[in-house]
Amino acid sequence: MAETDRPENDSLPSAEDVAVEENTDQEESEEKVSLGLEVKIDARSACERHVTVSIPREDIERYFDKEFSELMTSAQVPGFRPGRAPRKLIETRFRKDVADRVKSSLLMDSIGQISDSEKLSPISEPDFDFEAVQLPDEGPMTFEFDLEVRPEFEVPQWRGLKIERPVREFSEADVDQEFEQVLARYGQLAPKDGPASPGDYIVTNLSFVHSGQTLSSAEEEVIRIRSSLSFRDGTIEGFDKLMEGAKAGDKVSAEATLTDDAPNRALRGEAVTAEFEILEVKRLELPELTPAFLAKIGDFESEADLRDAVRDNLKRQLEYQQHRRAREQVTAALTVAADWDLPPGLLERQSEREMNRAVMELQRSGFGEDEIRSYENQLRQNSRVETARALKEHFILERIAEDQDIDADEADYDAEIALIAMQSGETPRRVRSRLEKSGTMDALRNQIIERKVIDLILAEATFTEVPYELGHPDSTAINRAAGGGEEESEIPEARAESEPEEAKEES
Repeated sequence: MAETDRPENDSLPSAEDVAVEENTDQEESEEKVSLGLEVKIDARSACERHVTVSIPREDIERYFDKEFSELMTSAQVPGFRPGRAPRKLIETRFRKDVADRVKSSLLMDSIGQISDSEKLSPISEPDFDFEAVQLPDEGPMTFEFDLEVRPEFEVPQWRGLKIERPVREFSEADVDQEFEQVLARYGQLAPKDGPASPGDYIVTNLSFVHSGQTLSSAEEEVIRIRSSLSFRDGTIEGFDKLMEGAKAGDKVSAEATLTDDAPNRALRGEAVTAEFEILEVKRLELPELTPAFLAKIGDFESEADLRDAVRDNLKRQLEYQQHRRAREQVTAALTVAADWDLPPGLLERQSEREMNRAVMELQRSGFGEDEIRSYENQLRQNSRVETARALKEHFILERIAEDQDIDADEADYDAEIALIAMQSGETPRRVRSRLEKSGTMDALRNQIIERKVIDLILAEATFTEVPYELGHPDSTAINRAAGGGEEESEIPEARAESEPEEAKEES
């Protein structure tokens, strides 16, 4: 060793140190030895691969040799001190014991090597039965597995797209309408003397029936009367006309057809009967704008401050609509050639992820819980189509993100969580904890990256302004599958008090 290469203590390594280093180098060298795999990959669809793998006998024996070498120092064999039993005896006595470890190591290492060498871009774990894989006494070890992968495609031209952008200058009438909607979230339900009319609430025992069998039911469900009533697997149109004039004691029924994505597979596309037993009719009383109330809902000092916040919220919702409309147009342009068939299993697993992404997007944009619930039901009723569209969009945006070195950093997470917290009335720490606990941080990451890519695409686009029509809530949503077959989900509320207080008590 040259003088300049010596360690700071200026001492040469001992013979024992050299031996240790040589052993370490030998182990690292052994770990880097590639398996001599024979791999056959069959493309069953754009996103599905069937992989057949054969591991040669010499690799199998090499793995056995490593296991036996490690076992030599600790194996307990009657008549011999630990570490003193003959190698042949160890191999004979413990071969079956180490076989599972050898099989497991071979499977993990071979799959890892295939993933690196074949560039498959997996989007799910390999699907195979560990117990069904046999480790033979002679000859190669062969196994097969299915794998879902990201499809291969040419990145479409994304620069210079022509996009329509909705615009609107919000009038005082717009603010008045939204102001009333905001107050309604904090309103109280009071008994109504007369019959029901649109905008009122009913308290009802609700049952969904098919061929005389009750599929699902709820007692004292509180439902606002609007033009349609949506649930997780269907919709009743004309709900306002159905309930107009209803009063306590009435029984009303209506038919609804379950969607092709209903959780109850046996009843997909079938008609079910919704039976309403009206218990009470209620009307909504808006809260008084007292200093205590203004302070409670956001530390507003006056009605004018609240109205300013409402106007800001309208602008935020317009920004969401601008982004959504632009994203729809970008997706339509980018996915025109994305005619890949996506595996049904992949669509089912990804539908909840797409739901979480959509809900978080609505939350950060200031929409109320009822609007979010209606949109969620709309997605569930057409989940396969919506999920397929979202997945194709995701694959393309992900590729553009990789090409442009776009990623999410901690500041991005903090900004998104702060917006959700502001709308939900929670602390950012609580929102982050909830997202981590529910496993939706990955969905948040995808949302951040996809938005950055969309922003990049829009920065290169040309725009034409079109009028934005301010929407009016015309649907009531309930978190229930009419056909049964699925547990109710808990969607994070958009606001701390997004339902009238008495409606919460009744439900």
